Amino acid sequence: MVPDAIPALKAQQSGKDVLVEQPAYDLIELFFFAYRDFVSDPDRILDEYGFGRAHHRVLHFVTRQPGLTIAELLDILRITKQSLNRVLKELIEKDFIESRMGTSDRRQRLLFATAKGHDLALKLAKLQTRRIMRALSDMDPEAKETVSRYLLRLIDPDDSAHVKQLVFGLKET
Repeated sequence: MVPDAIPALKAQQSGKDVLVEQPAYDLIELFFFAYRDFVSDPDRILDEYGFGRAHHRVLHFVTRQPGLTIAELLDILRITKQSLNRVLKELIEKDFIESRMGTSDRRQRLLFATAKGHDLALKLAKLQTRRIMRALSDMDPEAKETVSRYLLRLIDPDDSAHVKQLVFGLKET
């Protein structure tokens, strides 16, 4: 059942190709407001440290993938090296992340969260998890899988396999 508050989705499900003709303002705006509130909880905590969303993203991925290289992190975040260096420098100086030399290539820098960094990343992830689980709580048990499929389809198709590998550890066959 689709609520009346989501006309673009109703039109799509009724078989009409309305989305090609007119913008899906309702879905665009719902996505905006959902994202705004999803990041607002961590934003308040990050502000206490003088950090922003870029710090959060770096800390998240370094915590989730210990030993991540600078090049891999740049590929994930799709930001400039200059932007990453500023954020990374702050996280390292404040002892949230440490940079180690690569074992096979000493020019390579491997990134690891410190205990302090891991604790902050976990605190932020738990806040966002609470919001996600609250949203899923009164939905069908398959809702998490449906939401995952939907979000994966929002990702550029040429990056989908890479994202699946990062998020789920799955390689496409």
